[in-house]
Amino acid sequence: MPHDAIVLLGVNHKTTPLAVREKLAFAAGYEEPLRALGQLEELREYYLLSTCNRVEVLFTCRDVEQAQHRVLDLMFGRTITSPEIKQHVYRHVNAEAVEHLFLVAASLDSMIVGEAQILGQLKEAYRHATKAGCSGFILNKLLHKSFSVAKRVRTETRIGAHAVSISYAAVELGKKIFGDLARKKVLLVGAGEMAELAAEHLVRHGVAEVVVANRTLQRAINLARCYNGRAIALEELPDQLRQVDIIISSTGAPGLILQKEDVRPVMRERRNRPLFFIDIAVPRDLDPAINDLDNVFLYDIDDLHNVVEMNKSERDKEAVKAQRIIAEEKLKFGRWLANMESTPTIVQLRAMVEHQVQAEVEKTMGRLVTMDEQQRRGLEKMVAAITGKAIFPALHYLKADNHCIGLPERIKTIRELYFLDTVANDQEEDG
Repeated sequence: MPHDAIVLLGVNHKTTPLAVREKLAFAAGYEEPLRALGQLEELREYYLLSTCNRVEVLFTCRDVEQAQHRVLDLMFGRTITSPEIKQHVYRHVNAEAVEHLFLVAASLDSMIVGEAQILGQLKEAYRHATKAGCSGFILNKLLHKSFSVAKRVRTETRIGAHAVSISYAAVELGKKIFGDLARKKVLLVGAGEMAELAAEHLVRHGVAEVVVANRTLQRAINLARCYNGRAIALEELPDQLRQVDIIISSTGAPGLILQKEDVRPVMRERRNRPLFFIDIAVPRDLDPAINDLDNVFLYDIDDLHNVVEMNKSERDKEAVKAQRIIAEEKLKFGRWLANMESTPTIVQLRAMVEHQVQAEVEKTMGRLVTMDEQQRRGLEKMVAAITGKAIFPALHYLKADNHCIGLPERIKTIRELYFLDTVANDQEEDG
């Protein structure tokens, strides 16, 4: 019998804008959504991952189309429209679902490629799934395998050692100016993808506080909540310059939002404590003349590109290694699934041959009344050896990689050759 299908449905920072993702986040935790998934009779096993950057449901089922429809309606249908679901929700089945999970665990699908935070989030989500009793034989094996894949990638590559994003390059420059970022306060101006990426990196480096300013206050609040920060209105920006150390601006505004004359009085009040501006907006948000002020450092997107280009070739080499590891592990898991699919046939074949051999032995044993216990044990060993040799060709045929004949066809052939379905039906009728 074929194993249950493995299905993964989700949204993330690549496919779905923040405005849609923030509707899907489960701020109240895992308990309630897991309980709701448990009400879907189409699901056999299920698991949920919810972070600021992604929401993914992983489950096993018999009827893929029906199960997908029910899960999409439950998890996404009440918060976003059908067209949005079709546009933003990705769907992976079996080998594709396995590969996607491995990519996520290894942080190759993350905003920050190589970061370790996502693995901790996966493990935390798995703890909730096991506590709720909704992860079973297949998903337990798959999720544990994803953890080991992430460990292999982290051990065998240097995927996280090179900054290849604009926002990470900004953080690297900040470290050169301030050294340790642990006690620094950061102001993000704009709540788009660039600001999200910058926040991810800065939180990883232990900044003391993240403040988010945006024209739409609710967007600022939503982003700040992800990083235990606080939100302000864009009009409060000049006042906040007195309190923060790093300003990363990415508003997409048509003109400059901060002039040199806005910053000059702030530096007097700061007693010339350094102020680091990073302008990653196109067109620029910040007046280039700000850089003329003492102890003020302003970098624009061209400056950051220079840092990124130096690291890209090194990261690409490591990404190739990581992809190879994931391809290997996907094949291994596929073989495990295939073996599980053939296991019922193997068990039934072994039992049938053992039964037939044993029946013949018992006929002979009835005439060999003079056999002692040692001779009897020797005969039993011989029977076991004969059984093993008798079924070996069939087992080899089932387990060997065969690119011409698929496993379902091979299982069907063995069942027909050994009349396994006929034997099973006869046993049911006798029972």
